[in-house]
Amino acid sequence: MNYKDYYKIMAVDKTASQDEIKTSYRKLARKFHPDVSKEKDAETRFKDINEAYEVLRDKEKRAAYDQLGSNWKAGQSGFTPPPSWQDQYQQGNGNFNAGAGGQGDFSDFFESLFGGGFGGGQHAARGRRSMQGQDSNAKILIDLQDAYTGATRNFTLQDQVVDQQGRTQTKDRTLKVSIPKGIKPGQKIRLKKQGQAGVGGAPNGDLYLEVGFNPDSLYTIEGADITTELSISPWQAALGEKVKVPTPTGHIDLSLPKLISSGSKMRLKGRGLPCKVAGDFFVKLKIVFPKSLSTEEEALYQSLKALATNSDKNIEDEA
Repeated sequence: MNYKDYYKIMAVDKTASQDEIKTSYRKLARKFHPDVSKEKDAETRFKDINEAYEVLRDKEKRAAYDQLGSNWKAGQSGFTPPPSWQDQYQQGNGNFNAGAGGQGDFSDFFESLFGGGFGGGQHAARGRRSMQGQDSNAKILIDLQDAYTGATRNFTLQDQVVDQQGRTQTKDRTLKVSIPKGIKPGQKIRLKKQGQAGVGGAPNGDLYLEVGFNPDSLYTIEGADITTELSISPWQAALGEKVKVPTPTGHIDLSLPKLISSGSKMRLKGRGLPCKVAGDFFVKLKIVFPKSLSTEEEALYQSLKALATNSDKNIEDEA
């Protein structure tokens, strides 16, 4: 039986914090999970990772393991615990519950250290087969209107499940999700116990839904800010008229300044997504000419051209 370096298996230093160990475990468990991993030794690595995490996640097991590592011949083949280990750590110490977070059978190395008296007989055996389910992540798309008002929507997700023959299959699952008012692109909604199933009666993990927005023909979304493009006529741009602007909460009246240029942006403060710090709503103006001119309209444009030409000539004469 060989000594196992649990820190090396978990790809962390011996001084790693519990948060660092947990983060590394989640990363490695996803990488080597036999149902999804393409690594040749995925199943073996997955078992080693769970075993290492079972020890390092527990304060007392980790302390005992650290003491063993510093006082025994760690790393050599033919490893057996020192004679004092059984008396020191395995005699009725109920605090050591083998399997509080593990999955499947553990190695002889683990059993030699934490089996038997730790957790007590059949209870420990059951514990070794239990592990809380992993957290899952998915993406959903919502309408902009939902973020303005809040809503409840049904979403169908595709889960990867293993059937009785050990084959991975896709199964649809529909969830009712509450969309909070003011949610922004990229934010996540947490659904408790909707992640991967727990093992041995342990609770399921959580499901995190990353929110995106369905494409919208009227609006562009950047963080909490919303932008819409509004077409205006040349005379509206020149004279500065009042125009109607569509927003996700209804049309509003907007007064244009005189002689505004195409491409200009007007800002409506606080009318973007209603987050804790509300975003802004921007109106980007685009001057659009008519596709055709009547005889009268063409005459008016000719008159305007003549006026502009005379104005330019007067400026040159004064210069």
